[in-house]
Amino acid sequence: MVDFLLERTVPLPLDEAWRRLTEWPRHGEAVPLTRVSVATPGPTHEGTLVVARSGVGPLSFDDPMEVTVWQPPEDDSPGLCRLEKRGRVVRGWAEIEVRPGPGGRARVVWREELGVRWLPGAFDGVLERTARYVFGRAVNRLLRTA
Repeated sequence: MVDFLLERTVPLPLDEAWRRLTEWPRHGEAVPLTRVSVATPGPTHEGTLVVARSGVGPLSFDDPMEVTVWQPPEDDSPGLCRLEKRGRVVRGWAEIEVRPGPGGRARVVWREELGVRWLPGAFDGVLERTARYVFGRAVNRLLRTA
């Protein structure tokens, strides 16, 4: 398992940064070779099941995640979403926090613990660098585009 943290300060109000990061199907547009769907009726709430399907053809797998914390931002109070990974291949959790930043901007904090079943610990460094790169680009893209 690897842990990583991504932080961004963006010129968006809290609710807009939150919306951009928690519209789950958009994550499929931001992560290569991935489609994301929501398996439970909306709107998102604790218990919502989000499924990311990654890969190509027979080398694809599902990464089901359950929303276990859902606290959208209100006024100037921070928002927090936690997703627990429930799949057979990808394990761990992700947290998305949106809080007030300097000058009326939004401060985004993405924390993740990530493990890939059957991947030996010797590959943790490669997994961390790859995840930081892929998720960092995805966060940037999600925040940049409405």
